[in-house]
Amino acid sequence: MVHLRSRRRLALAVPVVLSLTASLGFLPVAAQAVPRVESAAQAAAGADTYAYLVNTKTDSSTIKSVKAAIKAAGGSIVVSYDRIGVLVVHSTDLDFAQKIRGVRGVQSAGASRTSPVQAAGTTDEGSAQYLSEAEAARVEKGSAAGEEPLEADQWDLRAIGADKAAAIDPGSRKVTVAVIDVGVDDTHPDLAPNFSPSQSANCVSGKADTTYGSWRPVDAEHYHGTHVAGEIAAARNGIGVAGVAPGVKVAGITVAQPDENQLFFPESVVCAFVFAADHGVEITNNSYYVDPWQYNCMDDPDQRAIVDSVNRAQLYAQSRGTLNVAAAGNANDDLDSDALVDDASPDDSTPVTRTVDPHKCFDVPTQLPGVVTVSAVGVKGTKSYYSSYGYGVVDVAAPGGDKYQIPDTPSKNGRILSTMPNDQYGFLQGTSMATPHVAAVAALLKSAHPWATPAQLQALLKAEAVNPGCPSDPYDGNGDGVVDATCVGGKRVNGFYGFGVVDALRAVK
Repeated sequence: MVHLRSRRRLALAVPVVLSLTASLGFLPVAAQAVPRVESAAQAAAGADTYAYLVNTKTDSSTIKSVKAAIKAAGGSIVVSYDRIGVLVVHSTDLDFAQKIRGVRGVQSAGASRTSPVQAAGTTDEGSAQYLSEAEAARVEKGSAAGEEPLEADQWDLRAIGADKAAAIDPGSRKVTVAVIDVGVDDTHPDLAPNFSPSQSANCVSGKADTTYGSWRPVDAEHYHGTHVAGEIAAARNGIGVAGVAPGVKVAGITVAQPDENQLFFPESVVCAFVFAADHGVEITNNSYYVDPWQYNCMDDPDQRAIVDSVNRAQLYAQSRGTLNVAAAGNANDDLDSDALVDDASPDDSTPVTRTVDPHKCFDVPTQLPGVVTVSAVGVKGTKSYYSSYGYGVVDVAAPGGDKYQIPDTPSKNGRILSTMPNDQYGFLQGTSMATPHVAAVAALLKSAHPWATPAQLQALLKAEAVNPGCPSDPYDGNGDGVVDATCVGGKRVNGFYGFGVVDALRAVK
């Protein structure tokens, strides 16, 4: 996931510098969720502007009356996704949400953040480690004939048979994986051959900006999406690294705020899901959780509105044939427990420690219905020390890296090597890195089964996965002698790996 300050977000990158439940399943059936921009006007100068989500019934008369009520209450409609009944609104009135909830046809409404809107997070664990030119040269010497120059350091490809799968079927160019993230540097030589500009955009404002290049990261510190994109579809072109599905296309949809905190607010994510669905994207990669709440509790009207809005958008994407894959998180939380401590929310103002029930307070989007939830493993195939887990929550697992599990590679780095902005390469670890492995395997499956629905693709992912089963010894991820997590379940399905670790080779066979 992405967010520099949050314990659950981005991945560990080692810079290698080289130039709910059924109750949520109420999505209205619609052919197209085309946004209609009503106003970009901001409130009077000097007054703080706040962002709100208003969720309504989808009939035209209701939407029309709700829009009128929003304007009468002093709200400015930034964008309206009429087909799913989601409106993004700005207002200077701190009581706006409470007022609008009483309007006929409004099903939920609330603030999308706890701080004022600024002029315009993730799931990786730790900082990035860049590959130096000297280190890269050493790696190249260790790569075998026919491999990409840095492939010797890509233990993750071999762990799921992706190196062998590429020789059988690298994936179809008719399949696109959209990276919903902080931006993708499509000028990188490993990404340029497979990048799809027509399916890329910037959704930071809540409204899609398709200006050429709008999807690119604002600076080199916004590296997360570029790394994720390389894991999915870095080309086998004799340069750098290889992706798990080097024959498919990859797109970038920017949703993170351009500042140093890189927060992923819900209106941006709603825009991204709708844009992906309406532009023929088969799979979305979601290595983040929606800010500002790590867990959104349904008894809080603001948090409920966030769940409602994002769920409508991702269900709409599913209805259009898009499979959504998301990271489980990096807090080592048991998402099937009765209680968790959330001390990181809200992350856009002052966090307050609270105890939540993950069956009633949801990590969005990973706990939404139909989304593939991914946990992470290291080179030894065991759960990564940071990876969240949960019986009945995690669907599948994939290599996400683990600094405590050391591979026999030239760099001996247990993290995941991939592309970075400005033609560089770096190591990161996190469920952020595991998720693109799953998205890429799903792309291989979609290539082989082009008529498969999102539900069928998810079933295929689970069927081809290999489950190591719960560990026989108590789990001590960091080796400090303390049991860090308990695996529940059996060989077929369990809380650490879901249905198992995905296998690219089995997917293409």
